[in-house]
Amino acid sequence: MSAQQQKFWSHETLEKNVGWLIVATIIVVSIAGLVQIVPLFFQHSTTQPDPGITPYSPLRLMGRDIYIREGCVGCHSQQVRTLQAETERYGHFSTAGESVFDHPFLWGSKRTGPDLARVGGRYSDDWQRVHLRNPRDVVPESVMPSYPWLEKTPLATDSVQARMHALKRLGVPYTEDEIAHAPEALAGKTEEDAMVAYLQGLGINRRNVRIDGAPAKE
Repeated sequence: MSAQQQKFWSHETLEKNVGWLIVATIIVVSIAGLVQIVPLFFQHSTTQPDPGITPYSPLRLMGRDIYIREGCVGCHSQQVRTLQAETERYGHFSTAGESVFDHPFLWGSKRTGPDLARVGGRYSDDWQRVHLRNPRDVVPESVMPSYPWLEKTPLATDSVQARMHALKRLGVPYTEDEIAHAPEALAGKTEEDAMVAYLQGLGINRRNVRIDGAPAKE
């Protein structure tokens, strides 16, 4: 290799030419990303549901949409980290197989309020209803907004079939019969009913299990 060629492939070339530096950076990052991300698409634990994980019922699906609409994900995460303090408080750490039917996922990145990944069954339905209407009635120090209108707002049923069809295209195994009868399952329900149903189903497959198999702290 000539001296000129050696100079071209040297660090000096990259350091003095922003264009080449950008190209080299993109190439390196792309290769690293492919090596890290692509294998996950073929890993069973990231593409198959965990035991006990099933597609959302029509009522829970609508409750999830209300959860998103009201901005709950801005203050509550849904991912238990592997830290001991979290697994002792909430239970088993979150796994990819728990979120395969979530489109989009609601892991969150902020905890103004507690993590909700394993909140299902931790409190009664009545507690959840009171908490939604006025959080300070059950948690005096709470800064959570009140959602009293959910109690009186009838649940809209006209969009549930379209939502289920869209999720089916993304791989959620809804049957045509389930989609056809979805509006019937929502008849007479309120938005509060849907929200409570959604919350009460979160993480119940592993809610009371720590990574060592012992009961989690309530």
